[in-house]
Amino acid sequence: MDMFLSFLQEAGHFFLYYVLTFVVVLGIMIFVHELGHFLLAKYFDVKVLKFALGFGPKIVAKTIGETEYSIRYVPLGGFVKMLGEDIEDDEEDEDTLEISPEDAARSFSNKHPLKRIIIAAAGPFFNLLLAFVLYWGLFYFSGKYIDSTEIGQVTPDSPASRAGLLKGDVIKSVHGREITDWYEIKETIYDKAGLPVEVTVERDGEPVTVTVIPEESKQEVLGQEVKVALIGVVSSGKYVKKDFGLLGAMKEAAIETWDWIVRICQFIVKLFTGALSIKMVGGPIMIGQITGQMAQVSLLALIPFMAAISINLGILNLFPIPILDGGLIVFLFIELLIGKPLSVKKREWAQKIGLSLLILLMVVVFYNDILRLFALSK
Repeated sequence: MDMFLSFLQEAGHFFLYYVLTFVVVLGIMIFVHELGHFLLAKYFDVKVLKFALGFGPKIVAKTIGETEYSIRYVPLGGFVKMLGEDIEDDEEDEDTLEISPEDAARSFSNKHPLKRIIIAAAGPFFNLLLAFVLYWGLFYFSGKYIDSTEIGQVTPDSPASRAGLLKGDVIKSVHGREITDWYEIKETIYDKAGLPVEVTVERDGEPVTVTVIPEESKQEVLGQEVKVALIGVVSSGKYVKKDFGLLGAMKEAAIETWDWIVRICQFIVKLFTGALSIKMVGGPIMIGQITGQMAQVSLLALIPFMAAISINLGILNLFPIPILDGGLIVFLFIELLIGKPLSVKKREWAQKIGLSLLILLMVVVFYNDILRLFALSK
């Protein structure tokens, strides 16, 4: 009986912190993404037939005005179906009927390509906007805790030790970049192994500048061994809280959002150039794991993670892959340039290729996630 109760307790804990939290977090991001498409479609007077969270059979559906709103069983996505759009619905046939002359002016396909580009881009843009709003609220109400740049330890016979850096030094700039957070130090020297780097510190109230030559080292990141440059210093572990007013929090949120956009784009470039392995890419299982861990710490800890995932979702959807928003935008730019849409046959072939690429990507990320689960269980 005790074992049964213990099992129920663990199952309830898992469902609450991992399954439910994951579905809610992902649902919020998907809702905001689709809301972007929906609002801009309405703004340009496009008739919206369906607004769905999830895929597959409907859990619940209600038609309000001219739009059917539904929640579906598979929570890994969503869609906004507009009149005259080239998205097929595998459940119902009424969307494939010929558009009446009265509705022709409100058809997505009959709007100017620039308007359709804006509607397509609105989803990813709203994901970036969500991240900005989350950061803004977090910084305004809770401030921002910054890992101090004070050196807590210098590794003997390391580049930092040979350059003369000391415990208690406060790093102010690295390679010409002003440093306010310990993470920025790692970020700045990450790819500078063997190169001379100027480091300015504050020591006893006075600025001191030294030249450090980082050494290459190997670290495990997301189960993958990667090469990084290190100088041999350890953070003091001190945190400094910065409080912001409304405008200050807005500025900081914009900086944080932009920094994450840059980091994610750099990560993607390194994947394509082979500097990082595809094994470092994670999927829904990894997101669910981290979401659950963050939720157990506090809901406040979940906010910056949600913001980062929302930025990832926005950028991913801008990839120029057919069936993603970025692929549609490419089609529409081509239409804008040549003065007519691509043939149905070409678009169908492109969508098949795009779907194949996405399925391949999903197989890879699920494979990576499962390998990580097995590694953690050992």
